Amino acid sequence: MCSARAVSPDRDLNTRARIRDAAIRVFGEQGFGAGIRAVATAAGVSPGLVNHHFGSKKGLRAACDGHVLEVIASEKRDALTASDPGRMLAYMSEIEQYAPLVAYLVRSFQAGGELAESLFEDMVAGVEEYLDAAVAEGRVRPSRDPAARARYLAMNSLGTTLLFLQMHADKNGSVDYAFALRKMSDDIALPGLELYTEGLFTDSALLDAYTDRANTDTANTDTANTDTANTDTLQSSKENE
Repeated sequence: MCSARAVSPDRDLNTRARIRDAAIRVFGEQGFGAGIRAVATAAGVSPGLVNHHFGSKKGLRAACDGHVLEVIASEKRDALTASDPGRMLAYMSEIEQYAPLVAYLVRSFQAGGELAESLFEDMVAGVEEYLDAAVAEGRVRPSRDPAARARYLAMNSLGTTLLFLQMHADKNGSVDYAFALRKMSDDIALPGLELYTEGLFTDSALLDAYTDRANTDTANTDTANTDTANTDTLQSSKENE
């Protein structure tokens, strides 16, 4: 696992990175209704300096999105491509450090809109990229449809996380993200690893039946499209006679 922590100590950061990490914490705690002034206060700088580095609140949020996704993808890539399972176990043992990033993601998807849609698509692309790296290293099996698998895993992971955190909010809706992440990791580690490693079904009968039907449906669609194209061509020829 990378030695850099998800949100590094302030002394290790330049001003731009310090503002970005403060924004991740502020937006995660307060939502995107928090303004530039709140971020500036948390970072120990002036609002003008925030605008100097990021141009606007939208620019700041874009920088936060990119950093959060890169940290998560980098850690997952390192864990999945390592030959030593100790790296994955280390990632799991330090899950609490990702609390500010997870809080930020939760706020992003709760807010919805185009920015949330864009964030999710970038997340899917990141999942596909680190799975491709793991396949190349021989750590993960190839997929018939790598893009579809990446999208499924992103949806499954995000949905599980959002549901778990929602169920562990207090009566005021507040969540102790570090505690909740630790509990979620402890609850799902064994069944998740078992399922991903050993599978669920005892044979491939259901998958084979599904792919056979899908191939038949595709062939029928192609035939129908070809027949339609031929009919249109014939009709056009008759009209030109």
